Amino acid sequence: MTDQPQGAVKTRLFVESPLAEGQSVGLDHERAHFLRHVLRLDRGDAVAVFNGRDGEWRAVIDGFGKGWCSLTVAQQRRVQGAAPDLWLLFAPLKKGRIDFVAEKATEMGVSRLWPVFTRRTDPNRVNSDRLRANAVEAAEQCERLSVPELVEPLPLARALADWPAERRLFLCAEAGNARPIAEAMRETGPCPAALLIGPEGGFDQSELDELGKLPFVVPVGLGPRILRADTAVVAALACWQSLSGDWTADGGDTRPPFRSPTEPTV
Repeated sequence: MTDQPQGAVKTRLFVESPLAEGQSVGLDHERAHFLRHVLRLDRGDAVAVFNGRDGEWRAVIDGFGKGWCSLTVAQQRRVQGAAPDLWLLFAPLKKGRIDFVAEKATEMGVSRLWPVFTRRTDPNRVNSDRLRANAVEAAEQCERLSVPELVEPLPLARALADWPAERRLFLCAEAGNARPIAEAMRETGPCPAALLIGPEGGFDQSELDELGKLPFVVPVGLGPRILRADTAVVAALACWQSLSGDWTADGGDTRPPFRSPTEPTV
């Protein structure tokens, strides 16, 4: 489903509200300010809204008030589909680089973002609100229909204590025994998966030894060069998507079929 030219949407917004035809949706001050004063939209303009459950809908601006904006949901543009089942566990990075990780992981289809503290992790806290805001903005921009779940930051050992046995954890290891990532992923085949990216200083050897004893851990290498942690995130996600993710969907061209050539980009 696509909008007719007269109903072309001006932007996409993630909302928490249920979405159905005729549903009224209220926006907070920040979103109202964005639509009215940044995008210069007015009553009658159309936007796309999604909530991660009900697909994407075209909604029309009813009006603005002091610190608010109201929308009426008109018609569905896309139905909610299954998203890739991929978790990303990563050691928190300094501000800027952790923003990059949240943004790119969202664009690459990650379903769960999970900061974990390792022995060499430098930042000792995570601004979860900022991390989620970056993920929401990236989801709006890249036209995915969901926002990754953000899990409470935990020490690595605690995160792995109750790990589901059927989910393979690809450990991106810069040292020790490891197989090329593409080879390991091809052999493992499609299955519930997660990636583990270490801190900027790398994993402690004792951590690598402990991880190597876990039956669900698959150590993999990312080539002969030393990658920054945020670069490693993108590289590993690209490998997984190209071998097991939604880049491999059958049916030919998997680019967005819903965007009209004449419709403005969001």
